[in-house]
Amino acid sequence: MTRLAPIRNAFVRIDRLGAWSADLPLRLFLAWEFLESGLEKWNGENWFAQIQPAFPFPFDLMPAGLNWQLSMWVELIAPLLLLLGLGTRLAALALAVLTVVAIAAVHWPAHWSSLAELALGYSISDKGFGNYKLPLIYLVALLPLMLKGAGRLSLDALLRSRHP
Repeated sequence: MTRLAPIRNAFVRIDRLGAWSADLPLRLFLAWEFLESGLEKWNGENWFAQIQPAFPFPFDLMPAGLNWQLSMWVELIAPLLLLLGLGTRLAALALAVLTVVAIAAVHWPAHWSSLAELALGYSISDKGFGNYKLPLIYLVALLPLMLKGAGRLSLDALLRSRHP
């Protein structure tokens, strides 16, 4: 029993560190990825009119310009909220909705007739079968932030501690 004490103590320290910062790598990674995309939209031309029919309901009913603005602003504001750990669950949810819309409109294969063919779209580059791998990774990374929120190293935790 006493021989395992150093290992147990090490895990206790790791658990304490994790309570403060386990979500931080996800928040930094996702903030970088989505902010980069938002800045590309900020500095780019609206190409949503070309894919407007592929948008899922209710986004297919909105003008392409409005969808472009919504997408850009979500990709600019939500990553900053993730960095700060402020409204983390809401920011992660907004980015998840945006990602699902992007998968449906851009990354999902246009035509597939079997699960094996659909699986070919689990790829980074589109070779005629879609390319939903990266957005799916983003969704998986957003899930813990939606379910648990930010850790103790966040403005959310600071606000919770001041207003229990």
